[in-house]
Amino acid sequence: MRRPRPIAPAAGQESVWDYPRPPRVEPVTERVTIRLGGDLIADTRRAVRVLETSHPPVYYLPIADFVRGALVEADGASFCEFKGAARYFDVRNGGTVRRGAAWNYPNPTPGFEALTDRIAVYAASMDECTVGDEIATPQPGGFYGGWVTSSVVGPFKGDPGSLGW
Repeated sequence: MRRPRPIAPAAGQESVWDYPRPPRVEPVTERVTIRLGGDLIADTRRAVRVLETSHPPVYYLPIADFVRGALVEADGASFCEFKGAARYFDVRNGGTVRRGAAWNYPNPTPGFEALTDRIAVYAASMDECTVGDEIATPQPGGFYGGWVTSSVVGPFKGDPGSLGW
């Protein structure tokens, strides 16, 4: 399968095709929030993002910055060749429950220690996820957990026809 043609970034934008593989973890300076069931369930200025070739950033928020009771350990596990073994969480607020909508790496591999005690969520499962003043949209395809904002351009893994990238 041939590599897609990257979209040229404008001033102030990043191309996901300039992100590294293996991925890189970096701190986020903007406020990051998550809403579910009509309420703010996470609010932080201590997020980190994981940048990987062809993927929009995945944001990881400190577990301590979620409201009490919002995260409930769930069945399921997966393995990332870079970050290690992941566990999953249901995300709850009031009567709203999103099963398996969050994950973390409790013992990440060397180089990814910044992910310890942090949670990522699927933006598609939440009411709203923001980075700074912008509402993020989910990475296409439903499998990946990236958040798309106006600061990143693709094409993105998960777009139709991207399975073989």
